[in-house]
Parts: sequence; C-alpha cells; structure tokens
Amino acid sequence: MFSISLREIADEFSLEELTDLGELEKIEVSTADTNRPGLQLAGFFEYFGEDRVQIFGKVEMTYLDRLTFEDRYACLDTFFSYNIPCVVVARGLTPPPEMIEIANESKVPIFRTDEVTSRFTSNLIYFLNVALAPRIGRHGVLVEVYGEGILILGESGVGKSETALELVKRGHRLVADDAVEIRKVSSKTLVGTAPDVIRHFIEIRGIGILDVKNLYGVGSVKMKEKIDLVINLELWDSNKQYDRVGLNDEYTEILGINIPSLTIPVRPGRNLAIIVEVAAKNNRQKEMGYNAAKVLNERFMGEIRKNTKDV
Repeated sequence: MFSISLREIADEFSLEELTDLGELEKIEVSTADTNRPGLQLAGFFEYFGEDRVQIFGKVEMTYLDRLTFEDRYACLDTFFSYNIPCVVVARGLTPPPEMIEIANESKVPIFRTDEVTSRFTSNLIYFLNVALAPRIGRHGVLVEVYGEGILILGESGVGKSETALELVKRGHRLVADDAVEIRKVSSKTLVGTAPDVIRHFIEIRGIGILDVKNLYGVGSVKMKEKIDLVINLELWDSNKQYDRVGLNDEYTEILGINIPSLTIPVRPGRNLAIIVEVAAKNNRQKEMGYNAAKVLNERFMGEIRKNTKDV
C-alpha cells in the first residue's frame, strides 16, 4: 500500500491553502479515488469514502449557500467530524467563513484551485493512479523510440547502456538507465521512470557516469514513458535457435500484465540501435493491426494452395 503526502499534491497542482494548519507532509492520501460530497451534505453518510480527497464544485457550494446559517453550520460540523484527508474547492470559489473555521478546528486542510471541477478531478485521479500504483524495480534501460516505450533488459555488460546512448544520439529519448521503476497505472498499462537520484544519468563502462540531459539537451530525456515493448539482449549462442520469421508472439509478464517482447542476440558487428528502431516501428505497426510476418505467411500459403490446385 503506497501513499502520497498532501504537500506533494498541493505542489503538483499549485493549490492555494485556505486553512492555516501546516505540516501537510504528515497527512497522507492512500487511494486514487475522489469524492464529491453531495449526498453527505444532505445527511447521507452510508458508504462514505472518508479516506478520499473531497472535492467541492459549484453544485456543492451553491447548495451550502442556500442553507440557513444554522443548517449550514450543522451540516459542515458533521461532515468535518469524519477523518477526511482534505477538501479542495474548485473553480476559484470562496467557501463560507464557518467552513474554514470548522476545518481549522477539525484539522482538515482546505485548498482552492481555479480549475474546472471535472478537469481538476480527472487530472487528480490520473496523478494519484500513477503515484499510488503498484510498482516493481527492474535492472534495465527504458527509452522512447518513435513514440514507443522500449524496456531493454539483459545481463550486465551486454550493451544496454551503449544501445541507449546510440539511440539518444539518433534523436530518441532516455527515460531510465540501470534501474527502472515500473508502475501499474491501470489493468493494461505500465509506466516506467527512473529513481530520482539517478534520473538522466547513464553509465558507460570505460568512461563512467554521463549526464545525458547536459550532454544532449533537454530534448534527449523524458521523465516517464508507457512500456510498449520489452527487448531482451543476450550474447549470441550458436547452439540456440533464434526466431527468424516472427510469427509467434512472445510476451514478458510484469505486474500481471503481458507486454510484447523480443529476444535479440548480441554479437560484434550488429547495430543494436538500428535493430531497436526497427523493432519499435514494427511493434507500432502490429498495434495498428499490420503484421508483416503474417502477411508474408499468407502469401506463401496462397502460392502453395494455388500450386496444389494446378497439379
């Protein structure tokens, strides 16, 4: 179970704090779900998700404005008696003074954003899904090639970092080298990033540590990227049969999600950067419904059927 502090959320969305509580680092959010407390303001608290960020939009604030002072105070006093992490007021609206007073007494922070309620809610949910996602670390390299996130795996010294550096030289972008933090942000999507301490650095044996962003510019790096393809690099084994056609799809399972994968044999003279580029383009074609291996196989089968019919 992962969590994120209110300070990180407030900084990410530039939220204005209307209360005066401080110590936002100590208040944690551990669910990506949010709640608009319309029913709760009407007095219905069954199945209330009190562990969620509570978002007040125009509807909720208009409802409060139409209550008498006594009813509004009683409503808010009951609402803030629950252990909620915070309240965010959208559209730049101003909450009634008693709401700020009760929130300070209950030690529940109230923030304000100028964003439209629905847009802020969707952005917050996406941010929390990434921040709180199940995660795993892998020893490898993550690069973005032609818009495809390519996770390169393999034993130490096989050439992962050198391949990534050549790809950066060719105009592609580095996400992570050596250690890749992979997060499951949905049932079908994995997103990879680098640990903060080594972000944008790459290790090349014989040279040492390089800062890719400073060497090649900010356009050569990326903070995070969806993982579309896994490429396993391994030293060439003359006794092993490698796939030469590509009819059979292979997958690598990460956090319960199967990602298309390839095994690329490495030996002197092979240009791995070009191979990775072609693999990225080919994977993109497959995602769009075109598989060159299957097209060629169908042509061969068509010729065989034609020749058999002629005989």
